[in-house]
Amino acid sequence: MDKIIYDNGYDRKAYAALGNRFLIGNGLVGIRGTLEEYTADLLPAINLAGVYDKVENFREPVNLPNALYSYIKVDGNNYRLPDLKPASHKISLDYGHGIFMRSSSWTCPRGNICLETRRIASMDDVNLIVMELKVSADFHAEAEIYTGIDTDIWDLNGRHLEDFSIINEDIIHYEARTHEEGIRVVMDETIEAASDCEITSVREDGRYLHRISFITRPGEAFRIVKYISFDTSKTAADPVCSSADVLKRSITLGYEEVMDRHMSVWDRLWDNADVEIKGNDEANTALNYSLYHLMSIAPRHADNLSIPARGLSGQTYRGAVFWDTEMFMLDFFIFTEPDTARKLIKYRIDTLPGAMKKAAHYGYKGAFYAWESQEGGFDACSDYNVIDVFTGRPMRTYFKDKQVHISAAIVYGLCRYLDWTGDMSLLDDGGAEMIMQCALFYLSILVKSIFNDYYEIRDVIGPDEYHERVNNNVYTNRMAKYVFEKAAKILREGYLDISDSERDSLIEGFEDGAKHILIKKPDENGIIPQFDGYEQLEDASLADVRSRLLNDKEYWGGAYGVASDTRIIKQADVVTMLNLFADDYSLDTISRNWSYYEPRTEHGSSLSAGMYSLLACKIGNPGMAWPFFLKSARADLSEKGKEWAGLLYIGGTHPAAAGAAYMIAVEGFAGLSVKNGELTCNPSLPKEIEEISFKIFYKQQQYSIRVSHDSYSIDEIN
Repeated sequence: MDKIIYDNGYDRKAYAALGNRFLIGNGLVGIRGTLEEYTADLLPAINLAGVYDKVENFREPVNLPNALYSYIKVDGNNYRLPDLKPASHKISLDYGHGIFMRSSSWTCPRGNICLETRRIASMDDVNLIVMELKVSADFHAEAEIYTGIDTDIWDLNGRHLEDFSIINEDIIHYEARTHEEGIRVVMDETIEAASDCEITSVREDGRYLHRISFITRPGEAFRIVKYISFDTSKTAADPVCSSADVLKRSITLGYEEVMDRHMSVWDRLWDNADVEIKGNDEANTALNYSLYHLMSIAPRHADNLSIPARGLSGQTYRGAVFWDTEMFMLDFFIFTEPDTARKLIKYRIDTLPGAMKKAAHYGYKGAFYAWESQEGGFDACSDYNVIDVFTGRPMRTYFKDKQVHISAAIVYGLCRYLDWTGDMSLLDDGGAEMIMQCALFYLSILVKSIFNDYYEIRDVIGPDEYHERVNNNVYTNRMAKYVFEKAAKILREGYLDISDSERDSLIEGFEDGAKHILIKKPDENGIIPQFDGYEQLEDASLADVRSRLLNDKEYWGGAYGVASDTRIIKQADVVTMLNLFADDYSLDTISRNWSYYEPRTEHGSSLSAGMYSLLACKIGNPGMAWPFFLKSARADLSEKGKEWAGLLYIGGTHPAAAGAAYMIAVEGFAGLSVKNGELTCNPSLPKEIEEISFKIFYKQQQYSIRVSHDSYSIDEIN
């Protein structure tokens, strides 16, 4: 089926949601699905991966100038949204090929006017953006297209590009520098147009534009093509020459060839990634649309980048990399693009020095990874992440200080990659050192009471962020045990070049930590307490806690949150642990905990539904898994996502939910896993779908897998 989504009609209020939903990207830039004539107040953005800048206390990724800015005039009158209501309006996204399209028409006394655009962020040359623009009218008229670069950039927290210079000729050439590091940013834009027009240059309010004047002809569309190139001194020694070369090359190739090359890359990616769900077109569309978002933001072009928590949809969450990448997105890339998965892990290996510096800052040994990682492993997470809606003052939070489970997530991601690809070279390329340093970190935070014979991890935040500074969060402790076990194993296998005495000492310490760390056991009802004292909290219902809100943007956690003294949790916590270590527990215990925790979960994070869905499949109840699958797969298709944390805007795309949807389909519904070194399936298909088929890589061999309710097949692809 065609991979296209639409939005018909015009609603000005939908600009933020549509900007996310109709995003295009190529791993280097993400271009929000906003209209060409939109100015900064309507949130257009060309978000640049891997380039950060600090203004006052805010450090976030840099948005490029809006080089797609365009609008039209006919007979001297502006035809642009939202100023003039259209007779018809439609935007669409060909998510099979990463193409944004728009068609708007207006009615005037003399007839009808139509504007159509089509744009890409090239997957063949990631420093290139191309747009085709067509204007038509069913009457002869004097028409103008204004198009160029708008330097009034939408930024969440201040202007990041200053001291810019711009030359407005046939090629509009833009140069600027970031505040903090003086990174040079270069952009070039030019147009191709028919010969029967007049092109002049104009400037208006920080915009540097071409004005293309022409006469409309009934039945014919006037067409221009915009080529936009860019680069930075972060990736090019001479970004001016680099950008100019990209522009020259694209013009030489021409629009059709540029489009063909771009679409060919997408075709190759989809050949490996496409998941076909038979019997339910809604699920098929939602899942593959989710996978589009993952593919459009993957940093294939770089060796030292990962994927931010909000992808490339803007500056939300400071454009930082969270545990989302390893725990929710990585499986998709391991199964479909192992080379890209390797890059994501390599980012963490390369930022190990930053993680060790953070651990030392807190007085610990080893590697304490950034909760919100920017370049070099710098932790962009602030001490005040939420604004109190009542006082307007920042609230102290402890995400950066106390979410120590981040280091374990990174080790888990690396080991997941090793197990599925068989590419052990990453251990020699810094991976073994990373595992050992993470294990040292957990060893250094263990505490032991003189009254007990076990180790504890105190004063932490687990995945459930509504309960801060708790002791013995079961997810955190179990993940630390996992890290100890992996570190001891790689040391025994001789992956680190250290003395025998040091090796023996480390192995003894890690094995002792793994053996004696406290992992809470199920109580008499089979329920695993999430942390010390959880069962003593008020057992209020979700509805009761919600009714206590005085403001719908009020934060539920922290010192005074409505959920803090109750058993209501933000997202899957114990359930996440059970997903990762299901073999440690009986199906009855897993089922009891699913049933206990789900009604007490607010699902205040887009990460939550996926874990509940996966665990429902593992206990053989795909009916319970189904609505949570749809919630994950539709996270960026619906308009129900959480846009605010207190007074802080946190809108954007949800690539972790997209990754979770893939995991549910492949590892939940299809039940794909490895047993004794062989691929196998344990289907748990919901009644809503008939069959699911996909391709995956395992140990450098690609397989085609087809799963129905009563059978499955796994075939090698030659």
